[in-house]
Amino acid sequence: MTPRATVARMESAGAVTGCGPLIPPPSEVLRPLRQQVFERVRAAGLIARVQLAKDLGVSPASVTTATSELIEAGLIKEVRAPRDPETGRGRPAVALGVRAEAHYAAGMKLSDREHTAVVVDFSGRLIASDSVPRVPGAMNMSALLDAGELLLDKVCAKAGLARRELSAVGIGVPGFVSRAAGLVLWSPVLAELPAPFAAAATARFGLPVHIDNDANLVAMAELWFGVGRKLPDFAVLTIEHGVGMGLVLNHRLYRGAQGLGMELGHTKVQLDGALCRCGQRGCLEAYVADYALVREATTALNWTHRESQPVGVLLESLYDHAKAGNAAARSIFRRAGRYLAVGLANVVNLFDPELIILSGERMRYDYLYAADTLAEMEALMLNTGRPAPKIEIHAWGDMLWAHGAAALALSEVTEAQLTTAREVAAQ
Repeated sequence: MTPRATVARMESAGAVTGCGPLIPPPSEVLRPLRQQVFERVRAAGLIARVQLAKDLGVSPASVTTATSELIEAGLIKEVRAPRDPETGRGRPAVALGVRAEAHYAAGMKLSDREHTAVVVDFSGRLIASDSVPRVPGAMNMSALLDAGELLLDKVCAKAGLARRELSAVGIGVPGFVSRAAGLVLWSPVLAELPAPFAAAATARFGLPVHIDNDANLVAMAELWFGVGRKLPDFAVLTIEHGVGMGLVLNHRLYRGAQGLGMELGHTKVQLDGALCRCGQRGCLEAYVADYALVREATTALNWTHRESQPVGVLLESLYDHAKAGNAAARSIFRRAGRYLAVGLANVVNLFDPELIILSGERMRYDYLYAADTLAEMEALMLNTGRPAPKIEIHAWGDMLWAHGAAALALSEVTEAQLTTAREVAAQ
C-alpha cells in the first residue's frame, strides 16, 4: 500500500484532523494545582508556602489560593514551627501539613498463608497492625470475607477506632485482579471465580473497598513509604507463593490498558514446560515460586512421604540441605536462579528501570539472587554498554503488602476528597 493510500485509509476510518496526542484535561500529565499542592504537602510532611511555590514552579498567590481551599476543606492545616532556640526572636514560621485526623484508612493482604492488616491516618502514619493465620487452599468468597471482617475489627480495636470511622479499605489478593471493575478474575485464595470481590466486601464491611493485585501493592508500598519515593521509574518483583511484578513509571503505578498488566510470573520461559498453577505450562512462576521448588525437591530428594507437610516447612528443609552442601538441593535453587535471571533480563530489556527491587519473604533464600544469578541477568541483557540497573533485596514480610493496600485506600480517599473540594470551590 502506498503512503498516500495509507493516509486515505486512515481518514476513511475516521481519523481526526490534526496530529499529536489528544490529552483530555485534567489528566495524569497535567493534574489540577490543588492536587499537586496537597500531594507535595503530604510528601514533605511539613512545608512552607514559599517552598511550595518554588517546588511547583507557580506564583505564591496561586499557592495561597490553593492552600486556603485545602484548609477550608479540612485536608491540610497550618503548623507553627518553634522559634530559633538560640535567639528566641522573630515570629514563629508557619508550615503546612496534612490534617492527619481528617481520615483513617485500612489496608489488608489476604493471602495463602496469613492475612495481615494495618490502619493509617490521612498523613500515612501507621496507627496499628495485626495478622491472623489461615487454612491453606482456596476458600469461597463468604468464608474469605468472614476472615477479612474478623481481621478488620481486630486491627480497628487495636487502633482505638470503630470500623465506621474508616474512610476506605484497600485489599490486596494474589492473582489476576481488575481494580477498576473490582473483580478477582483468578486467585489461588478464591474457589468461586470470577468474583465481584470489591462490591461484596463493600457490602459486608459497610465501607468503600478497593482491591488490587498484591504485587502492585508492594510497588505502591515502596512508592509511598519506601525507596521508590524519590525514583520516577522502578520495578518490584515479588517472589512468594507466586511470582509477581509491579512497575512504576513517572511516579505512577502502571497497570496496563485493562488493569491486568505486569504478570511477569506468567510470561513463558519454556514451551510446553512445567505446569503452572494458573493452568498453563512454561510460566516463569512454575520454575521459581514456592510450589515449584517443593515440586522439584519431592522428586529429586525422594520426599514423596513428606507431601502432606506445609510448603514452608519443606522449603526450609530444602534450604538447609542446600546450605549443608547437598548437590541436588543446590541444583534446585541454582535452576530457579537461572530462570529468575531470564525474567530479570526481560524486565531490563523491556522497561530499562533505574532500580529493581526483589521483595518478599523468600528473599532470605540467597540462592535466588546470588552473584552468578545477577551475572547471568547481565549476560542476557542487550549489550548496549549501559550499566545494569541497581538491584536491591527487601526481605519484608506480609505487613509490607498491607501497607501497600493502605496506600491504595488513601489514594482513593484523597482523589474523592479533592474532587469534592473542586466541586465546592466551583460553586
